[in-house]
Amino acid sequence: GAALGRGLRESSLRLHYRIQRLLPLRPELAVFSAYWHGGYACNPAAIEAKLRELAPRMRTAWICDPAHAATLPRETVALRPGSAAYFSALARAGYLVTNVNFDRALVKRPGQILLQTQHGTPLKRVGLDLQDRPAAAPTADFAGLLRGADQWDYLLSANRHSTLVWEKAVPASYTTLEYGYPRNDVFHRASRTDVLELRERLGIPAGSTAILYAPTHRDYRRSRPDHLDFERLLRDLGPRFTVLVRTHLTYADADRSWEPHPRLVDVSAHPSVEELCLASDALVTDYSSLMFDYAALDRPIVIHADDWEAYEAARGTYFDLRSCPPGAIARTQDELVDIFTTGHWQGSRSAQLRSAFRARFCPYDDGHAAERVVRRVFLGQTAPSPAVVPLPD
Repeated sequence: GAALGRGLRESSLRLHYRIQRLLPLRPELAVFSAYWHGGYACNPAAIEAKLRELAPRMRTAWICDPAHAATLPRETVALRPGSAAYFSALARAGYLVTNVNFDRALVKRPGQILLQTQHGTPLKRVGLDLQDRPAAAPTADFAGLLRGADQWDYLLSANRHSTLVWEKAVPASYTTLEYGYPRNDVFHRASRTDVLELRERLGIPAGSTAILYAPTHRDYRRSRPDHLDFERLLRDLGPRFTVLVRTHLTYADADRSWEPHPRLVDVSAHPSVEELCLASDALVTDYSSLMFDYAALDRPIVIHADDWEAYEAARGTYFDLRSCPPGAIARTQDELVDIFTTGHWQGSRSAQLRSAFRARFCPYDDGHAAERVVRRVFLGQTAPSPAVVPLPD
């Protein structure tokens, strides 16, 4: 009975979607989504906010699970995935914006504009470059990937490296907008007062050095790896340091594997990673694309590469991070502790590495990326040229 009910509902929704596609488009409606029906976040959120500012006549809707509806601004309508309103919006919206992929059932209509923003600068291999990496993509639908890319009108790129990777790994007839990442615009707007309020809200003690620890997931492992012993790490670092732990969304349902500690803050569920970046004094990561965004802040970055060989063998990368890192590199936890206790994390050599990394990967992060996107995609205007960060001497 339950199976029959689900089948009837799916059939009725498919029919509803087909009927809606026969009705006129609504050019004043823009539909957004991020992270597989997640909340208000990333590049789509920054673009949505700027769109309402520059084109108040536009109406916006956000596809998200009900659990994330509270993150949306009041001016944006929430769309529950799989609902009749959801399929009506997909069928009739003039603009579609996402940082992942829309429903495979999407049939993009003539006149609809689809903007793919992506959600990070690729260090690890992506798209068709995973065809010979079964550990990273054991069941990847490469034909489906290309069918989806064929619907993109625009692809947003943060830098020249990203442009070259995406156009090779996901080839299609889209137009690449090498404008920088809108989600990083907030780094140029936030004041010192804003940062202090964020730190207080997160529970970071006054005067403490806050380290944001944000590792990426491991394709070659089934369970969440524990790269650091937090109790020992905090003991060795001393009372001056507080660690903010941001686990990868792939492990969102995994049980926490560390004991509570007054200087250990679990920020995995915090809705805005940009706020966590602003609230922290340094980033510790491994191969996460967050390093490319954090470099725009021009704050210290430390790479903890304890399994580089295994990661490279399983997933593959586009360049050897160890040859051009954004800061100091640690292979073990003891080396990581040494980098912080000796001050190397904020030394001159680390600053030089970060400067070169920032010039290469953050050339358009000037606080106006969202404006460039809105003017080009939604308003049909020539986007103002970004102020390119000069290369170091």
